[in-house]
Formats: sequence, C-alpha cells, structure tokens
Amino acid sequence: MGTNYEKIIHDNLSRFFAQLSDDAEKSLGAEKRGGSYYFRAFGEDCCLCPKMVSLSGKPADEPRGLLISLYALHANAEPMQTEPFRSFKDFPDSMPYQNAFSVNSEKVLVPHVLLIKEKQPRIKKSFDGRDGLPGLTGDFCFILYPLPKIALYYIFYLPDEEFPASATCLFSANALSFMPLDGLADVAEYTSREIVQLVLK
Repeated sequence: MGTNYEKIIHDNLSRFFAQLSDDAEKSLGAEKRGGSYYFRAFGEDCCLCPKMVSLSGKPADEPRGLLISLYALHANAEPMQTEPFRSFKDFPDSMPYQNAFSVNSEKVLVPHVLLIKEKQPRIKKSFDGRDGLPGLTGDFCFILYPLPKIALYYIFYLPDEEFPASATCLFSANALSFMPLDGLADVAEYTSREIVQLVLK
C-alpha cells in the first residue's frame, strides 16, 4: 500500500502529464529524454516520469518528491528572476508560516555555521551553486538552486564575542511563480536539511 505522499505525487504527475505543453522542457528547466524529464533537485539527479519522481535513481515517495511534483504542476515559461532576493516575510500571506520557516530553514543551520563555511565548495557543487552578491555577503554567503527555477540565497554570520552565529535564507524574486507559498517554505527547509547532511558527512 502506498504512502499518502505517493498518492499525492501520483495525482500531481497525472495532472502534469495530462496537460503537457510543448514547452514543458523549458518550463521545468529540464532535459527531456523519451517521456521523462531530467534536472537537478535538492542536490541530486532527478527524474520526472509519468509514474514517479526519483532522486539519484530511487523513488522519492517523500516530501521532496511531493515538492518536485508541485514544482512540475506550477511550471511555466517565465524565466527565473533572481534579483532582488526576497525574505520569506516579504511574501504575501506568509505570517502563519514565518516561525516554522525561521526554525526549520535558518536556525537549524546555526550550530553548523563553521562547518558550512569550511565545506562551501561541496555544498555549491551539489546544488549547482555560486558565490553571493557584492554588498549582500555577511561573513560568507552563497546562492543555491534546489530546483531549476528557484534560487535560495544563504547569508551567514560567524559567532564572535558579542553575537552568536546566524543564518538567513532569501528567495529569488519570482519564486512564487513556480511554487505555492507553503511549498516554498518546505523547499527551503529541505535544502537546509541537505546542507546539514552534506557538512556532517
């Protein structure tokens, strides 16, 4: 018997493939091979096919798979606009999610800030990331791509004698064009979880 995630993912995929457009490859930021679409998602190789979502060749019948299926449903030809990066609280109707977002996407990184700084190359390579922007740097920063058209900007401050370490997560300007608001919060959460896993390996 499938999980609840599997059922929702299957329903989302059925809707996506039923209304498949000629520009789906461009809309997803993916490469089409046969009847499937391939792209990077949450730091892994992702395959989107009519029956399932897989990550690194394994069925993703869990929250990340659900988020990828939601991303597919909201795929459109609009190009990603990275700047100006936006804080989660700047999105309309984000108030009910703000505390959970802060805890799950930002504060979860704070105990690992020194390791994150040390292992930036590994993190950026996994997420096809790049360096941050001049003037928006903290003590160190980088931009990651958990999904092809959604970028996350992470800004970190190291602990010192006066202040503890901190982490801030910002979103590409039009991220809401490709994912509903609650899904965006989850995208940041699962990206931050993967950052922690990468630095603890």
